[in-house]
Formats: sequence, structure tokens, C-alpha cells
Amino acid sequence: MQMADTKGYFKVLDSEFPAWLDDYINTKELQTQKYISVTCGTIYSDLFAGEKFYSSLDHSVAVSLIIWHFTHDKRQALAGLFHDIATPAFKHCIDFLNEDHISQESTESLTSDFINKSADVAELLDRDRITLAEIADYHIYPIADNDAPKLSADRLEYTLANALFTYQLLTLPEIKELYDDIEIEQNEDKEIELGFKTKALARKFTKISSQMSVLYRDDKSRFSMQFIADLLKRLQDEGKITTSQLYDLKESEIIKIIENSKFQKAFQTWRKSQKINISKTPPKGVYYVHQKAKIRYIDPLCNNKRISTICKIAKKAIDKNLSYDMDNYVFLDFTLE
Repeated sequence: MQMADTKGYFKVLDSEFPAWLDDYINTKELQTQKYISVTCGTIYSDLFAGEKFYSSLDHSVAVSLIIWHFTHDKRQALAGLFHDIATPAFKHCIDFLNEDHISQESTESLTSDFINKSADVAELLDRDRITLAEIADYHIYPIADNDAPKLSADRLEYTLANALFTYQLLTLPEIKELYDDIEIEQNEDKEIELGFKTKALARKFTKISSQMSVLYRDDKSRFSMQFIADLLKRLQDEGKITTSQLYDLKESEIIKIIENSKFQKAFQTWRKSQKINISKTPPKGVYYVHQKAKIRYIDPLCNNKRISTICKIAKKAIDKNLSYDMDNYVFLDFTLE
């Protein structure tokens, strides 16, 4: 499958890139996000097949484009653009570091602080007569974000982008077919929500998103995210890296710190491994991971009804996702001592 490029994907999300967005994208605070991979560090290991570096900034811009496409509201689009501004290197691995691996929201409370401390962003907001309160929390806009299993711009974006770039489960023409079928509908809570017009496409999206939900938390993913988190914790304890550096340094720069530490051998083993080991009992003499992770799933609307209520195939895909077993002990042949 030929790899699609980011610009082509962005053009599907909105055929004419809104020029006013560029000034915000080019602020220092957002530009740091282009050095953070959305794959939470897994791109650096041969355990995973994905090779495309799709950044946290790419994700944020794409979320903003989706919101703009459906609302043409600058405030909502900017809320989407800035929603991950407080994301540190290795993304959700830091939630594992913060022992927030189930909800994975531990850095979101810093969003307002990161926006507020930027003089450049403040100047742009003042120019456009937009207040900080109108963009600092994208949760207030249901098209931008809502509670699972509803479909929001954020959930839609990472599903499409990961299916296209990371797992190559969809082609760009298939992305366009799905995207063009989406409209704003009303859900069971009388709120607006993104939904599909065509049952077959809603089913297809649900099957793909359910499949990826398992991939996000499968044995090798849980192991890798906790492993990176534990590496960073040990480096913090030894004074080799600080919390602020997780925001200030590129992932490549942090990797150099790891490679120059006593954990270099363990890190290289993880990077070069092509298969993870599992056990039903605690393995001895090795570093292992044994815990659950956040369950992501989407049950989208189709003509104002949940697809699971009108399609048995979609419901089966969702149920299979929700029943995925995360009880294995997962390990590689090294220690962190």
C-alpha cells in the first residue's frame, strides 16, 4: 500500500486550508508538538510496523480542520488546535508515569497554563477578539470532544490518521469516502454529534475503530508504554532528566539521554525486538508489565441512532473490542536494575 502524505490527508479534511490558522500553528508553543509522535513512542521499536512519523502537531491541526469543516467557528477550531498543547514527549506514556493509564488525561489540566503563558498566542487572540476561556477547554464544544463512545472530532481524527498512517488499514480514498458521509446529527442526549448518513459506512468505521482500539492496548503496546514510563521515572530519580525537560526536549533528544544511561541495553533490546513474550504467571528475573490500560471505543451515530442498535455486525465488533483480555504478564529478556 502506497503511503499517503499528510498534506493530502489534510486536504480531505478541509479542501481549502484556512489561512488564518497558520499564525497560531506557527507559535513556539505549538511548534514543539511536531517533535512528539502520536504513537506514544512505539514507533521507535521493531515490535511495531508503523514507520510514518505523524506528530502531535499534525493531530492537533487535523482536529482543528475537522471542527472548522463542520462548524466554521474559529473559537471551536482553536480549542481543537490547542487541546494537546500540554502534551509532553512520548505522549500517553506520561500518563502511565503519572499512574493515570486508565483515563489517560493527567496532562490535560495544564492546557490553560500552557496557552496563558504564551505572549504570541495572547496577541493573536486579542487581534481576533477571542478570549482564553473560549479556547482553553475543548470539552465545552461537543463537536470537538465528548464522552465515549460518542464520535467527536478528536476521536474521529486519531481513528482516521492511525488507520491511514500507523496501521495502514485504510487508504486515502477510503478515508475520503467515510469522511464525506459524516454530518452533524442529534444524539440520545439531545446534543449535536458527528454521525454517519450511510449504515454500511458507519459499520465499516466501527469495525476499523474497534480493531484499532485493541491495538492501542494490546500486550506489546501496554508493555512499551509502561516500559518508557518506567525508564523515564528511573532517569528522574537519578537526576538525569526533569519533568520540565519532557516538555522542552525533543523525543530524539530524550532517547539520546536514555542511550547514554545504564538502561541503554534494555532500551536497545526493546527497540530491536520483533516479538513480545507473555505469561499467565509472573515471570522471574526479567522486567515485566501486568496491568490494564484505557479502553477506547466508538459507537457512532447513524441517522441519529447508535450503530450498535441497528447493526448486529457493528455491535459484535464493539463487544469483541470491549472483551479483549489484558490479564497477561508481558515481558522481554532484560531487567531495569
